[in-house]
Amino acid sequence: MKASTLILSLSAAGMLASSSAYACGTCGCSGAKTASSCSSEKTQTASLSAFRGGDDIVDTAINAGSFNTLVAAVKAADLVEALRGDGPFTVFAPTDEAFAKLPAGTVETLLKPENKAMLVSVLTYHVVPGRVLASDVVTLSDAPTLNGQQVTIAVKGDKVMIDNARVIKTDIETSNGVIHVIDNVILPSSLNIVETAADAGSFTTLIAAAKAAGLAGFLQSDGPFTVFAPTDEAFSQLPAGTVETLLKPENRDKLAAILKYHVVPGRVYAKDAVAAERAATLEGATVRVSINDGQLRVNDAAVIKTNIDTSNGVIHVIDQVLLP
Repeated sequence: MKASTLILSLSAAGMLASSSAYACGTCGCSGAKTASSCSSEKTQTASLSAFRGGDDIVDTAINAGSFNTLVAAVKAADLVEALRGDGPFTVFAPTDEAFAKLPAGTVETLLKPENKAMLVSVLTYHVVPGRVLASDVVTLSDAPTLNGQQVTIAVKGDKVMIDNARVIKTDIETSNGVIHVIDNVILPSSLNIVETAADAGSFTTLIAAAKAAGLAGFLQSDGPFTVFAPTDEAFSQLPAGTVETLLKPENRDKLAAILKYHVVPGRVYAKDAVAAERAATLEGATVRVSINDGQLRVNDAAVIKTNIDTSNGVIHVIDQVLLP
Protein backbone atom coordinates (compact mmCIF):
# COMPACT_ATOMS: atom_id res chain seq x y z
CA MET A 1 0.00 0.00 0.00
CA LYS A 2 1.20 3.49 -0.76
CA ALA A 3 -0.01 4.67 2.61
CA SER A 4 2.38 2.42 4.49
CA THR A 5 5.70 3.76 5.79
CA LEU A 6 8.92 2.24 4.55
CA ILE A 7 11.33 1.22 7.32
CA LEU A 8 14.76 1.54 5.78
CA SER A 9 18.14 0.42 7.07
CA LEU A 10 20.82 2.98 7.87
CA SER A 11 22.94 1.49 5.13
CA ALA A 12 20.22 2.11 2.52
CA ALA A 13 19.77 5.66 3.76
CA GLY A 14 23.48 6.30 3.59
CA MET A 15 23.62 4.85 0.09
CA LEU A 16 20.93 7.18 -1.24
CA ALA A 17 22.11 10.23 0.65
CA SER A 18 25.27 10.24 -1.43
CA SER A 19 24.93 12.50 -4.47
CA SER A 20 26.98 10.21 -6.66
CA ALA A 21 25.70 7.34 -8.83
CA TYR A 22 25.26 4.10 -6.91
CA ALA A 23 28.33 1.94 -7.29
CA CYS A 24 28.30 -1.58 -8.64
CA GLY A 25 31.45 -3.65 -8.79
CA THR A 26 34.19 -1.93 -10.73
CA CYS A 27 32.08 -0.17 -13.36
CA GLY A 28 30.88 2.61 -11.05
CA CYS A 29 27.31 2.43 -12.30
CA SER A 30 24.11 1.26 -10.62
CA GLY A 31 22.92 -2.33 -10.77
CA ALA A 32 24.27 -5.09 -13.00
CA LYS A 33 25.37 -3.45 -16.26
CA THR A 34 26.92 -4.39 -19.54
CA ALA A 35 30.06 -2.49 -20.46
CA SER A 36 28.19 -0.36 -23.03
CA SER A 37 25.21 0.50 -20.80
CA CYS A 38 27.55 1.22 -17.89
CA SER A 39 29.54 3.60 -20.07
CA SER A 40 26.31 5.27 -21.20
CA GLU A 41 25.14 5.80 -17.64
CA LYS A 42 28.50 7.18 -16.59
CA THR A 43 28.40 9.60 -19.54
CA GLN A 44 24.91 10.78 -18.57
CA THR A 45 25.82 11.45 -14.94
CA ALA A 46 29.39 12.69 -15.37
CA SER A 47 28.22 16.06 -16.68
CA LEU A 48 26.18 16.58 -13.51
CA SER A 49 29.17 16.76 -11.22
CA ALA A 50 30.31 20.30 -11.96
CA PHE A 51 27.24 22.52 -11.98
CA ARG A 52 27.61 26.21 -11.30
CA GLY A 53 26.05 27.25 -8.03
CA GLY A 54 23.09 29.63 -8.33
CA ASP A 55 21.48 28.16 -11.47
CA ASP A 56 17.77 27.47 -11.26
CA ILE A 57 16.25 24.08 -12.13
CA VAL A 58 15.76 24.88 -15.82
CA ASP A 59 19.25 26.31 -16.39
CA THR A 60 20.79 23.45 -14.42
CA ALA A 61 19.07 20.96 -16.72
CA ILE A 62 20.09 22.90 -19.83
CA ASN A 63 23.73 23.12 -18.74
CA ALA A 64 23.88 19.40 -17.97
CA GLY A 65 23.45 18.50 -21.64
CA SER A 66 21.69 15.21 -20.87
CA PHE A 67 18.16 16.54 -20.44
CA ASN A 68 17.50 17.98 -23.90
CA THR A 69 14.18 16.17 -24.32
CA LEU A 70 13.03 17.14 -20.84
CA VAL A 71 13.89 20.79 -21.49
CA ALA A 72 12.09 20.73 -24.86
CA ALA A 73 9.03 19.22 -23.17
CA VAL A 74 9.08 21.84 -20.39
CA LYS A 75 9.18 24.58 -23.04
CA ALA A 76 6.34 23.00 -25.05
CA ALA A 77 4.24 22.76 -21.88
CA ASP A 78 4.94 26.43 -20.98
CA LEU A 79 6.36 25.38 -17.62
CA VAL A 80 9.72 27.18 -17.92
CA GLU A 81 8.73 30.22 -15.90
CA ALA A 82 7.03 28.09 -13.26
CA LEU A 83 10.18 25.99 -12.78
CA ARG A 84 12.24 29.18 -12.61
CA GLY A 85 10.03 30.48 -9.83
CA ASP A 86 10.96 30.66 -6.17
CA GLY A 87 9.75 27.16 -5.42
CA PRO A 88 11.38 25.29 -3.94
CA PHE A 89 10.73 22.22 -6.10
CA THR A 90 12.09 18.70 -6.20
CA VAL A 91 12.36 17.30 -9.74
CA PHE A 92 12.77 13.65 -10.62
CA ALA A 93 14.44 14.30 -13.96
CA PRO A 94 14.46 11.66 -16.72
CA THR A 95 17.52 11.73 -18.96
CA ASP A 96 17.38 11.80 -22.75
CA GLU A 97 18.02 8.05 -22.66
CA ALA A 98 15.00 7.62 -20.38
CA PHE A 99 12.76 9.41 -22.88
CA ALA A 100 14.21 7.25 -25.67
CA LYS A 101 12.82 4.16 -23.89
CA LEU A 102 9.23 5.31 -24.51
CA PRO A 103 7.41 3.68 -27.44
CA ALA A 104 8.32 5.14 -30.83
CA GLY A 105 6.45 8.37 -31.52
CA THR A 106 5.39 8.99 -27.91
CA VAL A 107 7.55 12.08 -27.36
CA GLU A 108 6.60 13.57 -30.74
CA THR A 109 2.92 13.04 -29.95
CA LEU A 110 3.22 14.65 -26.50
CA LEU A 111 4.97 17.68 -27.95
CA LYS A 112 2.06 18.47 -30.29
CA PRO A 113 0.10 21.59 -29.22
CA GLU A 114 -3.19 19.66 -29.05
CA ASN A 115 -1.66 17.36 -26.40
CA LYS A 116 -0.38 20.13 -24.17
CA ALA A 117 -2.68 19.23 -21.24
CA MET A 118 -1.43 15.65 -21.30
CA LEU A 119 2.19 16.82 -21.46
CA VAL A 120 1.66 19.15 -18.49
CA SER A 121 0.13 16.25 -16.55
CA VAL A 122 3.15 14.03 -17.26
CA LEU A 123 5.74 16.69 -16.44
CA THR A 124 4.11 17.92 -13.23
CA TYR A 125 4.01 14.27 -12.09
CA HIS A 126 7.83 14.51 -11.95
CA VAL A 127 7.76 17.52 -9.59
CA VAL A 128 7.25 17.45 -5.83
CA PRO A 129 6.69 20.67 -3.86
CA GLY A 130 9.52 21.59 -1.52
CA ARG A 131 13.21 20.74 -1.38
CA VAL A 132 13.25 16.99 -0.69
CA LEU A 133 16.80 15.70 -0.34
CA ALA A 134 17.81 12.05 -0.64
CA SER A 135 18.00 11.68 3.12
CA ASP A 136 14.34 12.72 3.25
CA VAL A 137 13.30 10.55 0.29
CA VAL A 138 14.37 7.33 1.99
CA THR A 139 12.00 8.00 4.91
CA LEU A 140 8.98 8.17 2.58
CA SER A 141 6.78 5.58 0.89
CA ASP A 142 5.14 8.13 -1.38
CA ALA A 143 5.19 11.82 -2.21
CA PRO A 144 2.53 14.20 -3.57
CA THR A 145 3.34 15.76 -6.94
CA LEU A 146 2.24 18.99 -8.61
CA ASN A 147 0.08 16.77 -10.84
CA GLY A 148 -2.04 15.95 -7.78
CA GLN A 149 -1.26 12.24 -7.86
CA GLN A 150 1.36 10.54 -5.68
CA VAL A 151 4.55 8.84 -6.73
CA THR A 152 5.50 5.62 -4.95
CA ILE A 153 8.95 5.43 -3.34
CA ALA A 154 10.61 2.12 -2.52
CA VAL A 155 14.03 0.63 -1.86
CA LYS A 156 14.68 -2.68 -3.65
CA GLY A 157 18.06 -4.06 -2.67
CA ASP A 158 20.56 -1.36 -3.55
CA LYS A 159 18.09 0.43 -5.85
CA VAL A 160 15.86 3.37 -4.95
CA MET A 161 12.73 3.42 -7.10
CA ILE A 162 10.32 6.22 -7.93
CA ASP A 163 7.39 4.26 -9.38
CA ASN A 164 9.15 2.17 -12.06
CA ALA A 165 12.16 4.48 -12.39
CA ARG A 166 15.53 3.96 -10.70
CA VAL A 167 17.30 6.93 -9.16
CA ILE A 168 20.78 7.12 -10.69
CA LYS A 169 21.96 10.40 -9.13
CA THR A 170 20.68 12.45 -6.22
CA ASP A 171 20.85 15.85 -4.56
CA ILE A 172 21.82 18.10 -7.47
CA GLU A 173 21.28 21.44 -5.74
CA THR A 174 19.81 24.39 -7.63
CA SER A 175 18.88 27.89 -6.53
CA ASN A 176 15.19 26.98 -6.32
CA GLY A 177 15.20 23.29 -5.50
CA VAL A 178 16.89 19.97 -6.04
CA ILE A 179 17.11 17.45 -8.89
CA HIS A 180 17.25 13.66 -8.63
CA VAL A 181 18.06 11.91 -11.92
CA ILE A 182 15.94 8.89 -12.93
CA ASP A 183 16.34 6.32 -15.69
CA ASN A 184 12.70 6.10 -16.84
CA VAL A 185 9.89 8.53 -17.54
CA ILE A 186 7.21 8.04 -14.89
CA LEU A 187 3.59 8.31 -15.97
CA PRO A 188 0.55 9.35 -13.94
CA SER A 189 -2.76 7.55 -14.26
CA SER A 190 -4.66 8.74 -17.32
CA LEU A 191 -7.91 6.92 -16.42
CA ASN A 192 -10.66 8.66 -14.46
CA ILE A 193 -12.47 7.09 -11.50
CA VAL A 194 -15.12 5.30 -13.55
CA GLU A 195 -12.60 4.06 -16.11
CA THR A 196 -10.27 2.83 -13.37
CA ALA A 197 -13.10 0.97 -11.65
CA ALA A 198 -14.21 -0.59 -14.94
CA ASP A 199 -10.64 -1.61 -15.74
CA ALA A 200 -10.32 -3.35 -12.35
CA GLY A 201 -13.21 -5.69 -13.13
CA SER A 202 -14.38 -5.99 -9.51
CA PHE A 203 -16.75 -3.01 -9.35
CA THR A 204 -19.43 -3.93 -11.90
CA THR A 205 -22.29 -3.39 -9.41
CA LEU A 206 -20.89 -0.03 -8.31
CA ILE A 207 -20.58 1.16 -11.91
CA ALA A 208 -24.09 -0.05 -12.74
CA ALA A 209 -25.41 1.80 -9.68
CA ALA A 210 -23.55 4.99 -10.62
CA LYS A 211 -25.09 4.87 -14.11
CA ALA A 212 -28.58 4.19 -12.74
CA ALA A 213 -28.22 7.11 -10.30
CA GLY A 214 -27.00 9.47 -13.04
CA LEU A 215 -23.62 9.89 -11.31
CA ALA A 216 -21.29 8.15 -13.77
CA GLY A 217 -20.74 11.28 -15.84
CA PHE A 218 -20.19 13.35 -12.70
CA LEU A 219 -17.51 10.93 -11.48
CA GLN A 220 -15.72 11.32 -14.80
CA SER A 221 -15.53 15.12 -14.49
CA ASP A 222 -12.48 17.03 -13.31
CA GLY A 223 -13.10 16.60 -9.59
CA PRO A 224 -11.00 15.69 -7.78
CA PHE A 225 -12.96 13.16 -5.76
CA THR A 226 -12.14 10.48 -3.22
CA VAL A 227 -14.26 7.35 -3.55
CA PHE A 228 -14.64 4.63 -0.95
CA ALA A 229 -15.49 1.91 -3.45
CA PRO A 230 -17.37 -1.25 -2.39
CA THR A 231 -16.48 -4.33 -4.40
CA ASP A 232 -19.02 -6.60 -6.07
CA GLU A 233 -18.59 -8.92 -3.10
CA ALA A 234 -19.45 -6.06 -0.74
CA PHE A 235 -22.72 -5.40 -2.60
CA SER A 236 -23.52 -9.13 -2.50
CA GLN A 237 -23.54 -8.96 1.32
CA LEU A 238 -26.61 -6.70 1.29
CA PRO A 239 -29.97 -8.42 1.97
CA ALA A 240 -31.34 -10.31 -1.02
CA GLY A 241 -33.10 -8.04 -3.51
CA THR A 242 -31.63 -4.78 -2.12
CA VAL A 243 -29.50 -3.97 -5.15
CA GLU A 244 -32.28 -4.82 -7.60
CA THR A 245 -34.68 -2.57 -5.68
CA LEU A 246 -32.23 0.33 -5.58
CA LEU A 247 -31.62 0.10 -9.32
CA LYS A 248 -35.32 0.74 -10.09
CA PRO A 249 -35.96 4.21 -11.61
CA GLU A 250 -38.35 5.17 -8.80
CA ASN A 251 -35.53 4.69 -6.28
CA ARG A 252 -32.97 6.77 -8.16
CA ASP A 253 -32.77 9.54 -5.51
CA LYS A 254 -32.25 7.02 -2.71
CA LEU A 255 -29.55 5.25 -4.72
CA ALA A 256 -27.84 8.57 -5.48
CA ALA A 257 -27.80 9.45 -1.77
CA ILE A 258 -26.17 6.12 -0.88
CA LEU A 259 -23.54 6.49 -3.59
CA LYS A 260 -22.77 10.11 -2.65
CA TYR A 261 -22.14 8.88 0.89
CA HIS A 262 -19.16 7.02 -0.59
CA VAL A 263 -17.66 10.14 -2.20
CA VAL A 264 -15.59 12.86 -0.52
CA PRO A 265 -14.62 16.07 -2.34
CA GLY A 266 -10.91 16.43 -3.04
CA ARG A 267 -8.07 13.95 -3.34
CA VAL A 268 -7.76 12.49 0.16
CA TYR A 269 -5.05 9.86 0.65
CA ALA A 270 -5.24 7.29 3.43
CA LYS A 271 -2.81 8.93 5.84
CA ASP A 272 -4.64 12.26 5.52
CA ALA A 273 -8.00 10.59 6.09
CA VAL A 274 -6.70 8.91 9.24
CA ALA A 275 -5.29 12.20 10.51
CA ALA A 276 -8.62 13.96 9.91
CA GLU A 277 -10.63 11.13 11.56
CA ARG A 278 -13.79 12.27 9.77
CA ALA A 279 -14.61 13.25 6.20
CA ALA A 280 -17.61 15.12 4.85
CA THR A 281 -19.26 13.31 1.94
CA LEU A 282 -21.19 14.62 -1.06
CA GLU A 283 -24.33 13.23 0.57
CA GLY A 284 -23.89 15.74 3.40
CA ALA A 285 -23.16 13.40 6.30
CA THR A 286 -19.66 12.50 7.49
CA VAL A 287 -17.88 9.16 7.60
CA ARG A 288 -15.54 8.08 10.38
CA VAL A 289 -12.00 7.03 9.51
CA SER A 290 -10.06 5.04 12.08
CA ILE A 291 -7.54 2.28 12.65
CA ASN A 292 -8.82 -0.57 14.81
CA ASP A 293 -6.48 -3.44 15.65
CA GLY A 294 -4.24 -2.39 12.80
CA GLN A 295 -7.11 -2.33 10.28
CA LEU A 296 -8.01 0.89 8.50
CA ARG A 297 -11.77 1.39 8.56
CA VAL A 298 -14.38 3.75 7.18
CA ASN A 299 -17.33 3.50 9.55
CA ASP A 300 -17.55 -0.30 9.97
CA ALA A 301 -16.14 -1.16 6.56
CA ALA A 302 -12.56 -2.41 6.28
CA VAL A 303 -10.37 -0.67 3.73
CA ILE A 304 -8.78 -3.50 1.78
CA LYS A 305 -6.78 -1.37 -0.65
CA THR A 306 -5.80 2.28 -0.46
CA ASN A 307 -4.55 5.11 -2.63
CA ILE A 308 -5.47 3.95 -6.13
CA ASP A 309 -4.65 7.05 -8.14
CA THR A 310 -6.86 8.15 -11.01
CA SER A 311 -6.72 11.18 -13.26
CA ASN A 312 -9.49 12.90 -11.29
CA GLY A 313 -9.10 11.54 -7.79
CA VAL A 314 -8.28 8.56 -5.65
CA ILE A 315 -10.04 5.29 -4.82
CA HIS A 316 -9.96 3.35 -1.56
CA VAL A 317 -11.50 -0.13 -1.79
CA ILE A 318 -13.84 -1.21 1.01
CA ASP A 319 -15.46 -4.54 1.89
CA GLN A 320 -18.94 -3.24 2.81
CA VAL A 321 -21.47 -0.83 1.38
CA LEU A 322 -21.74 2.32 3.51
CA LEU A 323 -25.27 3.40 4.42
CA PRO A 324 -26.05 6.98 5.46
